[in-house]
Amino acid sequence: MNPDGALAGQVALVTGGSRGIGLAIAQCLGRLGARVSICARNAANLEESAAYLRGEGVEVLASPADVSSEDQIFAVVHKTQQALGPIDILVNNAGIGVFGPFHEQSAAQWDSILDTNLKSAFLASRAVAPEMIRRKTGHIINIASLAGKSTFANGALYCASKWGLLGLTGCMAEDLRAYGIRVSAICPGSVNTEFSPHAGKDVSKMLQPDDVAHAVAALVTQAPGSFISEVHLRPTQKP
Repeated sequence: MNPDGALAGQVALVTGGSRGIGLAIAQCLGRLGARVSICARNAANLEESAAYLRGEGVEVLASPADVSSEDQIFAVVHKTQQALGPIDILVNNAGIGVFGPFHEQSAAQWDSILDTNLKSAFLASRAVAPEMIRRKTGHIINIASLAGKSTFANGALYCASKWGLLGLTGCMAEDLRAYGIRVSAICPGSVNTEFSPHAGKDVSKMLQPDDVAHAVAALVTQAPGSFISEVHLRPTQKP
């Protein structure tokens, strides 16, 4: 499954690609032969990650960008198309989290989380869709969360963004499937990254970024006659 070269000639754009899950996805797709474009807000981290990927033999383009900005997302997509070619795979991975009782959160925090976790997926997907429709091919994968399937104390803003992302994913899939474009969501449980603290958890039993990357690889190498709408990813043992 997923042999080297399976994505040769294809172009992938990964948002939030400078660290954690996004970097693991970019590396995985690059190892499969894709030319990879990554974007993130922090230019220094982004260039460091790009250098690492190049050292792994991945052809990579790095573009600093705020994924919640329509203009900046459009610029990243345009730059990718000009430098690498038409985008075959979009992975909407950028995400942030703020946790605490909902009544103690500010409107600014709400806007920040919803803009980064949900609006950015809409903007990036809308930017790549016309060319995918024209070519009648493409994959759009949204990195959601099991927090989009359940609720928990102190998770209101984050859960709202991920529940919304799953709704967006399902509707996008229906809008685009007639054009041969497959839209999927991956819903991991807690992943061992710097994204949020994991006090009291055994990180060795948690999901790792490579686990999510493997799920992405499985989706984009699936035979063209079908697609997997949603993947729920859990660790074998509870951490």
